[in-house]
Amino acid sequence: MPRKILAGIGLALSFAASSGAGAATADDALVARGAYLAKAGDCIACHSAPRGKPFAGGLPMNTPMGRIYTTNITPDPETGIGNWSEQDFDGALRRGVAKDGHNLYPAMPYPSYAKVRDDDVKALYAYFMKGVAPVRQANRASDIPFPLNMRWPLKLWNVVFLDKAVYQDKSGKDVAWNRGAYLIQGLGHCGSCHTARGIAFQEKALDESGSAFLTGGLLDGWFASNLTGEYNVGLGRWSEGEVSQFLKTGANKHASAFGSMTDVINHSTQGLTDEDITAMSQYLKSLPASGGTNAPRYAYDPNVTKVSLAHPAVDAGAKVYTAYCMHCHGVDGMGFAPMLAPLAGNPNVMEKDASSLINVTLNGTQDLVIQGLPSAYPMPKYAPTLSDKQIADVLTFIRGGWNNGAAAVSVEDVAKLRKSTQAAK
Repeated sequence: MPRKILAGIGLALSFAASSGAGAATADDALVARGAYLAKAGDCIACHSAPRGKPFAGGLPMNTPMGRIYTTNITPDPETGIGNWSEQDFDGALRRGVAKDGHNLYPAMPYPSYAKVRDDDVKALYAYFMKGVAPVRQANRASDIPFPLNMRWPLKLWNVVFLDKAVYQDKSGKDVAWNRGAYLIQGLGHCGSCHTARGIAFQEKALDESGSAFLTGGLLDGWFASNLTGEYNVGLGRWSEGEVSQFLKTGANKHASAFGSMTDVINHSTQGLTDEDITAMSQYLKSLPASGGTNAPRYAYDPNVTKVSLAHPAVDAGAKVYTAYCMHCHGVDGMGFAPMLAPLAGNPNVMEKDASSLINVTLNGTQDLVIQGLPSAYPMPKYAPTLSDKQIADVLTFIRGGWNNGAAAVSVEDVAKLRKSTQAAK
């Protein structure tokens, strides 16, 4: 065979090999990008059951109609999404419609994911098809009774409440603000928990144009806190750096994460780049105050509790506090932030709705795990130790202490939440 022909064949083979390597590199980059976006969306937290395989579903979620279970989104072709096309994936992610045509419950935050851009959907699809291990695990039917379990009304729900518009950068805002808005409103789906819902379970606002956006919301026994610039119960006293610190570590000098926010920190925000965290913080700090009370701006006053905590403690709540709380949160209520949360001036303590305080006292907190290290001092659960009255007394004391100025907690509210959270286990 002539030497020129051999050289030509060699050049062609070399070109084909290099093209294949380039394609593989491009695919790998797309999968890696999708993995990052899935982290931003905290997909693993909802689609993984305790002690279950990642993304295999089965996590119970309580809704006003009954309990549903998250689905298997691994690439298993029989029980997961392995035989879904990118169009099928997009339909579920941004429109709330599964491959077989049934509508998803809006517990799946597709009204937020509708804002996700096409190239990010493509990257997410690549990740779930090629970067996630397939798990054979059948999906579990919901516990919602007939006729409430019929899905066709969700088509009407989507017509009324689903905005299909992809996020568009706002003119007059810089790159970081728009990136933060895109993450908060879209993949981060912060409004799913932190925005109050209407009678049809719809979020009352999907972006900063609505006054209810991120003003806090009650969901599954927790009150997700106000993220606007409200001074007492929101982020009004937080600096942009302190917001970033909270998103990276789950704690700062003002508060610590609890409830489902612990999963957000553990699985999502601590793994985002500093640039994205800064962008999210900048966006949140730009939101005007909304959803608060008419109470005066908080100012710390230790004298409010000094007499109550004198030895011996003089009222019922103070007695419980000195026995069970003071060693971590201090006589002065300042705790030892960020390791042990302050109670004085804590926005969650001052919030009108005391559900989170009751819940965390009854059931404690999961461990924050930052860079592989669990928190040294998680909140213990006191449901087995304290009565409903003791919890109501101590929370009333805390909400009134150090000039917090929040309303008393009733025994009935504690009993109700104890019953509902125990039933959910």
